[in-house]
Amino acid sequence: MAFGAQELRVLRRALALALHPNPASAEDVQDCLRLAESVDEAAREGARLRAFLLADLARYRAALPGTAAGYLVLLEEALGSGYRPDPDDLAALRALRGNPTAATLLDRCLTLAEQDLRSRLAGRGTTLTVPASRTRLTALPGGLAAISAAEEPEEKPAGSPAAEPRPQSPARSPRPDRPIPTPGEVFPPKRKPAPPPANPAQQLAAG
Repeated sequence: MAFGAQELRVLRRALALALHPNPASAEDVQDCLRLAESVDEAAREGARLRAFLLADLARYRAALPGTAAGYLVLLEEALGSGYRPDPDDLAALRALRGNPTAATLLDRCLTLAEQDLRSRLAGRGTTLTVPASRTRLTALPGGLAAISAAEEPEEKPAGSPAAEPRPQSPARSPRPDRPIPTPGEVFPPKRKPAPPPANPAQQLAAG
């Protein structure tokens, strides 16, 4: 983005007002507003041009290898505007590495990809700390610290003996004052069946 002589004069005046606040004239205020609108419009136009450039780059890349010359020119222009190559660009440049321009752009893109990877890894390695407010909440009665302490088993002192197993009660023995039963008492003899009664006729004859 380039500024003309008039725009540079307005920008210098705006910076002076920002560093040394003084009452600004109505003309200075209007000039600063017009400059701000021009900068915003230039930023929007730059975004539109970059979108068109990336769209053309994708079309040329899809039509490779027949569009190698135009693709390399567009890729170099996109890299100059802050574009970062994606895996499709790297694959296309590897396929065109026989071209000296493609080989140079491949080295440049690999360097940029490595820088982006290191930046992402450095961002992931940042340690997160618990805010002080949350730390205070966990220390309050009934907070997370109290719950964690309640869930953990109590540690026994190092010198305390281990809990001894409770002695088992001995089996009950028979009463000593009760005599031991004999086999005859345990198994009494079977009674013999009584003989059948005699014939009444024989008993009368005998009488």
